[in-house]
Amino acid sequence: MKIAFKMRLKPGSKEEYCKRHDEIWPELKQLLKDNGVSDYTIFLDEETNILFAVQQQAGEQSSQDLGKTQIVQRWWAYMADIMDTNEDRSPVTIPLTKVFHMD
Repeated sequence: MKIAFKMRLKPGSKEEYCKRHDEIWPELKQLLKDNGVSDYTIFLDEETNILFAVQQQAGEQSSQDLGKTQIVQRWWAYMADIMDTNEDRSPVTIPLTKVFHMD
């Protein structure tokens, strides 16, 4: 199943956000893959600082469902200074509804 959601980047954080994702921790990448998350892409609308994420997932679990793991909690803490976050430092995410798909 393919899912999409949006998040908000703090103004002026694009370069740092890109840098951190270019250097994504290997153990985090492996955790995502081990839990069925693949083909994960994030787009930025630079006018609004909205991040649009799309990922393929096997089963019902997305990357956002792995928040109880230590590695994801560390990643959230690492990213909290450049993104809108909840009290537990998880990114504020808003699910997006698919309205069109073309094969």
